[in-house]
Amino acid sequence: MKKVLAILLASLVLLTACASKGNNVPNTGGKTAEATPAAAKEITVWAWDKVFNIGAMERAKAAYDAKNPNSGLKINIVENAQADIIQKLNAGLNAGTTKSLPTIVLIEDYRAQSFLQAYPDSFFELTNVIKPTDFADYKIGPTSVNGKQYGVPFDSGVAGLFVRKDYLEQAGYKVEDLQDIDWKKLIEIGKAVKAKTGKQLLTQDPNDLGLIRMMIQSAGSWYLKEDGKTPNLAGNAALKEAAETYKEIMKADIVKATSDWSQFVGAFNSGDVATIPTGNWITASVKKEASQSGKWAVVPFPKLTNNPKSVHASNLGGSSWYVMNVDGKEAAADFLKQTFGSDVDLYQKLVTEIGAIGTLKAAASGPAYTQADEFFGGQKVIADFAKWTEQIPKVNYGLHTYAIEDILVVQMQNYLKGADIDKVLSDAQAQAETQVK
Repeated sequence: MKKVLAILLASLVLLTACASKGNNVPNTGGKTAEATPAAAKEITVWAWDKVFNIGAMERAKAAYDAKNPNSGLKINIVENAQADIIQKLNAGLNAGTTKSLPTIVLIEDYRAQSFLQAYPDSFFELTNVIKPTDFADYKIGPTSVNGKQYGVPFDSGVAGLFVRKDYLEQAGYKVEDLQDIDWKKLIEIGKAVKAKTGKQLLTQDPNDLGLIRMMIQSAGSWYLKEDGKTPNLAGNAALKEAAETYKEIMKADIVKATSDWSQFVGAFNSGDVATIPTGNWITASVKKEASQSGKWAVVPFPKLTNNPKSVHASNLGGSSWYVMNVDGKEAAADFLKQTFGSDVDLYQKLVTEIGAIGTLKAAASGPAYTQADEFFGGQKVIADFAKWTEQIPKVNYGLHTYAIEDILVVQMQNYLKGADIDKVLSDAQAQAETQVK
């Protein structure tokens, strides 16, 4: 018996000695080392656009690693086309399996609610991870459900009106004349520019309703009612005026028609149009034509003429980060909290290096946001976009943005060909109520 006890005691001493070496745990000066939520975890991120979104995530990874050199967190960033991400998410979630899904996924704001509401148990709640009030108000609608936060808001699609100063001056206008205008005034300016310079006011793809989106959101309206499900087409005053304005623009012979991205960019890089009403993300494409440096400025987005709710701020595009309810979710949430959820310095790099304007309010006070841009004649363009971001009306993009636009694209062509606008919107409403569930 004594021999057995001696063996047991020796074994205990040996185990204690091994444990005291900490299995490679660093010396903490006598204090117990606490494991972080990210300790010894591996997460996978899905996003599209190698330069913009993937580039942003790569910089976030570098920032996180610098802050947490011993976290043990391995971050795998995988590039997928946006359409592929949507298909893979739907396939996996419909099948009830998460084995092939990422830990973090980027989802466009227009599509977010369709995932959050269709698969409510598949996303990890982030209400206690980030502070929604730290971000632009308009981004909270797409990223939350019933007061619960699921997304970490990322980039702003805040819109502005990019203008060629030289063309305006030839037509008798200055940039100051466009600081507080509505669409009626812009059409008038467009006609004057066309008469004096031969240049078109803007470019437009007849199958792209981005201009309509920006117009209606400037008035706090959308294709769907506040529930995000019920079509809101017939009787929608903002949509009716936007459609009428769109037709007036198209009929004024001040539009250069395009059909794809390269033609769109080519139209302003070649100097064929005087303005670009769109999201801030076009800035990098504008600046690619170095010979036009000093010729451009950015002014606030025009208001709808007859809608008192319309403001000089709107949005086109934008996306946010989501954590799937899978293994590693706590580590993923902590990663997002420390990066896109709070890191002001990271956002300065995103603006400077890839042109991504974030929606974290605190980032707007950083040096990159307040820097003058010589391409735009010394204008503090990023500061202006950041200011307009906080003014964007909050709307519920809901579940069916693209499904309804498929209907509206056809109906808008009917309207341009002479159909009555009230009938066009009534027909669109009936189609939407039948097709959108």
